Order: sequence, then structure tokens, then C-alpha cells
Amino acid sequence: MRTPSLSAAAHGRRLAAVAALAGSLALAGCQATAPATPATPTSKGSTVNTSDFSTLDAAGVVEIRASRTARLDMSSGSLRKADVGVTAGSYGPEINTRDSGKITLTIVGPSGEITAETDRIRFNTTDKRTDFSEVTYFLTADSPEEFFGLIRDGVGRYGVDADSAERWIASAKGDPGFASDFSITPGTSTGLRVNYDLRYDGGKDTQVIIVHVLPAG
Repeated sequence: MRTPSLSAAAHGRRLAAVAALAGSLALAGCQATAPATPATPTSKGSTVNTSDFSTLDAAGVVEIRASRTARLDMSSGSLRKADVGVTAGSYGPEINTRDSGKITLTIVGPSGEITAETDRIRFNTTDKRTDFSEVTYFLTADSPEEFFGLIRDGVGRYGVDADSAERWIASAKGDPGFASDFSITPGTSTGLRVNYDLRYDGGKDTQVIIVHVLPAG
């Protein structure tokens, strides 16, 4: 025959165990409904470019080569190194795609845009400057008439000096063997200084214009 004291003690222990189990289940339920904290992506020092403009770090140059598109922001009047993802002491890249096709280049100036199809872009600076002193790109033509058309395009779009350009074109047209290195008076209609440096030799198949884009000031 079991004594009442032992039965009461066992009953008490049973109630305590049930209460503890219920508490742990309630706690587990609360934890299950708590929203999961989203994982924070890790970074290895690279940045994601969310701008419409190109960068000139290693990843940016790869993207320019792959997309055949470069868009540079000089709307402030200059191209700052910090804005294109290169260090203060950097000299900037040279982008040459003569073996793979031309790049569509756009330079946004304070009052207009400069656009070109080019296979070579250079960035001039020193390790002491915080910006690039100029952006240089190359235009090519396979005939005299195409070359003259490029010059006149610069006159109409960027304000390159028309009188100087037409005098030079007249000289080239009058002599099939004409050869000249000539820099036309720059245009500033985009808020930047655009200089057409003509490299012409009537005896060659391909003619070149080196275009220098500099701050207007």
C-alpha cells in the first residue's frame, strides 16, 4: 500500500516536468517565428559601379573593352581621379582596341557632349594632380574625303575654328601628295577645349586626327 506522501511528491514532480516542457516549447515557438537576419555580403575591397559613367580602375577598363562603350563625366570641367576609381598617384590607363574594334566614347562636358568612335584613348596627368590634364583619343579615316568630313564635324559640333579648318582642307585637296602635321584652333562650345591635331599624309591609306580634350579654363 503506497503512502499518500509519496504519491503527492510524485504528482508534484510530474506537474513540474510538464510545466518545464511547456515553457521550453513556448520559447522554441517564439524563436521559430522571429525573422531571420539577412546575411551581410562580404567584400574583398571591390566596389560596384552604380553610375552611368565608366571607371578607369582595372575592372572598369575590362568593362569598357567588353562593352565597347566608355562614358566619362567632365561636366564639372575636369575628370577627377577619385571619380573614376583610380588612386591619387595614378597615371591612368591607355585603352587600345585596335585589334578588336572601336569603342563608342562619350565625354559629358559642362554645356554639351563629345562623342566619337575610337580605338585608342589616353589619359594624361602626373602623380601630383588630383585630375587628368587631358583626355586624348584618336580618329581615323580611310580616304581624304572621310578625313575632311571628320574635320568639319569637329567644326560643327565643338566649335573648332572653321576658317582654319577650311584653309587646311583646301591645301590638302590641291595636292594629292600633301603631308602635314597641323593643329587647328580649338573649339569650346561644349564647355571643354577640343583640339584637333591633324596627322595627314596623302601617300598613306589611313589618316589620323588626335583629339585632345582639356578643361576650358
